[in-house]
Amino acid sequence: MSIINNTSALRRRDILRDAAAAMGSAMVASPVFAQSYPSKPIRLVVPSAAGGSPDVICRLLGNELSVALGQPVVIDNKPGAGGALGMSEIARAAPDGYTLGYGNVVTLAINKSLYSKLPYDPDALTSIALMGTVQNALVVRNELPVKTVRELIDYAKARPGRLNMGSAGNGTTGHLGGELFKSLTGTFITHVPYRGSPTAIQDLIGGQIDMMFDNLSSIGPHIKNGRVRALGVSGKRRSPLFPQLPTLDEAGVKGYETTAWGGIVGPKGLPPEMVERLNVEINRILSTPAMREKYAQMAFETMASPPNLLMTMAKIESPRWAEVVRRSGAKVE
Repeated sequence: MSIINNTSALRRRDILRDAAAAMGSAMVASPVFAQSYPSKPIRLVVPSAAGGSPDVICRLLGNELSVALGQPVVIDNKPGAGGALGMSEIARAAPDGYTLGYGNVVTLAINKSLYSKLPYDPDALTSIALMGTVQNALVVRNELPVKTVRELIDYAKARPGRLNMGSAGNGTTGHLGGELFKSLTGTFITHVPYRGSPTAIQDLIGGQIDMMFDNLSSIGPHIKNGRVRALGVSGKRRSPLFPQLPTLDEAGVKGYETTAWGGIVGPKGLPPEMVERLNVEINRILSTPAMREKYAQMAFETMASPPNLLMTMAKIESPRWAEVVRRSGAKVE
């Protein structure tokens, strides 16, 4: 049986489908909000390292949002503590619309069960827009003598504890997706956490680590140029960007499915009319053919969404990932 509950996965897909359909008419309406906002630059806190998947996703949005709002949107990377440092800054900010942030499956769902005490309350943040979803890829260093998922499993079982699995950090979908893989395959692989995926990727390319799970948005270019070898993808279906790669389930890890997602949040108390304005602008940006194409090239599947969908996703995903945390024994004090 899969640790990631199939009923919850189906419910998640139904909610995403229904929300996308419902947004068609909502995006036509003009938001009712005083034109005085914004009157100065907006800071968008990204609680992870520059160059990683969340950073690239947010910079693309920030550039277009700056044009739409008539004010600069400045990306502020605040990595550390599984995203808790950056999320704490968002949570402490004044609810005036000038400090926003990127919240994702890690900071809004996984951290609830991974940390014994969080310095921020994920449920208290204001949900603005779910931007989209992205799969992870299972990749290995080119020198590792495996070319399929089955070969990797056999290789790992013959060398318990000797393979090193890097990740973007404790509690990321790369980390816990790896723990799920280990649980379902009965392998013993040593986890090596990094402060963001760029450093982990460089060590994978350099041979310091053997394998990792990482967002296709950040690892995709390295798969394309042959610097790492991809064995499979983590989602329910194959990636349109890498159709030759099987899903982990197809490759024999039955029941395996993980998907990362993220969107824009603000501090508690953000005025509803401000949330509406931001939500409409973000949805409009994500729905343009040019932006859809840019994100598609990163394997990030965008979608229009009502403001509350991001937190709805967090509520659905929290118990699913809590079970992975419990099974793996992962914990951060």
